[in-house]
Amino acid sequence: MGSMLAYARHVPAIFVKRNVLQFTFFITSRCNARCPFCFYWKDRHRKRDELSLEEIERFAATMDDLLWLLFSGGEIFLRRDLPAIAAAFYRHTRPAIITLPTNGLSPRLILPAVEEIAGACPESAVVVKVSLDGVGEEHDRIRNTPGNFEKAMETWEGLRRLGERYPNLQIGINTVFCHENQEMMDEIIDFVNTLPGCETHTISLVRGDPADEEYKHIDLEKYRRAVERLEVDLKGGENAKMYHFAMARLKSAQDLVQRRLIYETVRSSRRQLPCYAGRITAVMNEVGDVFPCEILPAKMGNIRDFAYDFGELMRSAAADEVRARIHRSRCYCSHECYFVTNILFNPLMYARVLKEYSQLGGGNTGTVAG
Repeated sequence: MGSMLAYARHVPAIFVKRNVLQFTFFITSRCNARCPFCFYWKDRHRKRDELSLEEIERFAATMDDLLWLLFSGGEIFLRRDLPAIAAAFYRHTRPAIITLPTNGLSPRLILPAVEEIAGACPESAVVVKVSLDGVGEEHDRIRNTPGNFEKAMETWEGLRRLGERYPNLQIGINTVFCHENQEMMDEIIDFVNTLPGCETHTISLVRGDPADEEYKHIDLEKYRRAVERLEVDLKGGENAKMYHFAMARLKSAQDLVQRRLIYETVRSSRRQLPCYAGRITAVMNEVGDVFPCEILPAKMGNIRDFAYDFGELMRSAAADEVRARIHRSRCYCSHECYFVTNILFNPLMYARVLKEYSQLGGGNTGTVAG
């Protein structure tokens, strides 16, 4: 297994934010669900010239080591070469964490791919997050996808069994908080607490430009109450959940700070802390366009135009201009993934994180790198 060294190599980024250490890769826009709150829905039906495995291998070889590699889509498991893509990044960038989100609709695709990735990337924490936005038929209704709940539960059981065989595999649930389920949060949390093998439950605010704008009309106080309930559980409740990778306790403390900052950001409509998007974080879509984050539509370049050299793209004049724009505009969002690095690599946040750290329960704190 790996060790704390997987994290220690990224410590210099606290002081000099020069290299991307959090990389989100939308490997496909194809999806077998029809969620009305999806922010990527406009690309779902387009025939896109997805980067090939060979192209991915080429640019991954030019990247620095990653702390966190996140795959996204679309439904990522619709790409049959996902295990080979993950293995390419593992060889070239040594990610401490590899995150694999899924709607759980295709267990026959998902389970073999997850097993292959967990086996091929033993020094990474392989985190699979299954989407759950309601219980039973409510989940299917909210996602406009009949049969989704049943398939997601079949996928969950298969993942749980894989987790018994692969110590670097960790599984959790993600719930999108939206208008259609904001009255159901207690029911959803209660149900997740009954799921065997569940190591974390995250609640993410609906974001972007969904197909149905009604899903964004939320009651922010109901979001606050939902995440406060997760906080009570994390601080020692009988249903406390925590990953078992190295630094899991610190990540959980960061989660507590993050949720409060997200609430304050949305409530006040202003930035709460500096954003490092485009500096230590970057996003690439399936055709090779690179952006600082998922929210800001400011393209820094296309990897194909830079002969698949990721470093050259990130040092380009266009990339410099995007970073300058983020600094000038003081843009803000509620995207959870970017709060992670904005908090953990900002020394001014450490007192708040350490305060939460000291109040956490024991949890799982194993030594798997991730």
